[in-house]
Amino acid sequence: MSKTPLDAQNELQKLLDKEAIRELVQIYCRAADRHDHELMRSLYHEDAFDDHGNFFKGPAMEFIDMLPEIQKAMAILHHNVTTHNIFFDPENPNYAEGETYIIAFHKVQPEDDPNGHDVLIGGRYFDIYEKREGVWKFSSRCIDADWVYVSDPSDVALDHPMIDGVHIGCPGTSDPSYKLLKLFKPGPR
Repeated sequence: MSKTPLDAQNELQKLLDKEAIRELVQIYCRAADRHDHELMRSLYHEDAFDDHGNFFKGPAMEFIDMLPEIQKAMAILHHNVTTHNIFFDPENPNYAEGETYIIAFHKVQPEDDPNGHDVLIGGRYFDIYEKREGVWKFSSRCIDADWVYVSDPSDVALDHPMIDGVHIGCPGTSDPSYKLLKLFKPGPR
C-alpha cells in the first residue's frame, strides 16, 4: 500500500512535533542546571501542573516561583536525558505524553555544611505535552525516582589535576556557556 501525499505530510509533521518535544525536554535541563527561571517559566503552559514530590505538587508557575529558594543550596545540578518515549493521541495531534529517563546529579551544599553531599538520581519524568498556538509546552510534569545514590560528604573534586585548566560549569550567568557561546543567553529564545 503506497502512502498518499497527505500521509507523508502527516508523518513529517509528527517528526517535527517529536523534535520540538525533545528540544523542550532538553531545554528544561538547561534551565534547571543554569537556574534560569525565566527560561523554565517559558517551557510550561500557564495552567500546567508540576509534581516534584515533597519539594512541590501544584501549579507549575508556583513551583518555578519557589525554585530560587529550592536551588539555593544546589552548588551543582546536572540533568542528563537518556531514553525518551513520546506517544501522540491519535484523536488529537496537539496532545502527547512522554516518559523521559533521566540521570540527575545534585551537589547539595547548605550554608552550614562546607562539604555538602552528593545525590545521584536515576529516574523518569512522566509528561503531558500540549501544542497551543503552534508551540509545544508542558501541561503536566511528574518526577519518578528509580534509584538514588547519596555520598555524604561530597565526593566532587573540581580541584583534581585531571581537569586542571578546563572551564568549570556553575549555576547562573557565570556559567562558561554564556561567555563562550554568543547565541546562548539567559531567558526564553
